Amino acid sequence: MKKRILLTSFATWLSDQQSNSSDDLLLEVTKLESLPHDLTFLRQLPVDVQLASSQVIEKINEMQPDCIICCGMAASRRQLSVEVGASWENSILQTGVDLEKLVMRTAEIEISHDCGKFVCVRVASRREGLYYSVLNYLCQNQLTTCCIFVHVPVLNQENLLGILADFVLIINNLALI
Repeated sequence: MKKRILLTSFATWLSDQQSNSSDDLLLEVTKLESLPHDLTFLRQLPVDVQLASSQVIEKINEMQPDCIICCGMAASRRQLSVEVGASWENSILQTGVDLEKLVMRTAEIEISHDCGKFVCVRVASRREGLYYSVLNYLCQNQLTTCCIFVHVPVLNQENLLGILADFVLIINNLALI
């Protein structure tokens, strides 16, 4: 049976941004025909935690995915990074996924213990915390859906193929969990 995987990405948030690398990566994945999974894409989420979280939670309820991969742009990073957890005030939620196992056989992915302070993973304002919101929703509703967050560096001709190959390995490895 095919695994149902929900993949999310964000829209741009600055007027000078041509695109968001998380969305660029998911666009590349949509072009692949060889993935044996049931992929659902929720692309160009608004850079607002309440709106983004409500859209993702609505999609979770609608499709009941086996796995969720939230993606966000990390312009300061040079490689894909899979985030261990997300925080809000004194609360830290961690993914239940064995990240060491998840990134096995990838060329260049790091496991991140630095969730940053933006919309993706850390709740410090209304614009931050999608990862925390999703992990919290899964926990509060006792859902067995696994969820990870992937930081995506700016993509270019030099790094695109390697990053895409590593991301496909993440999808395939997550489907095996």
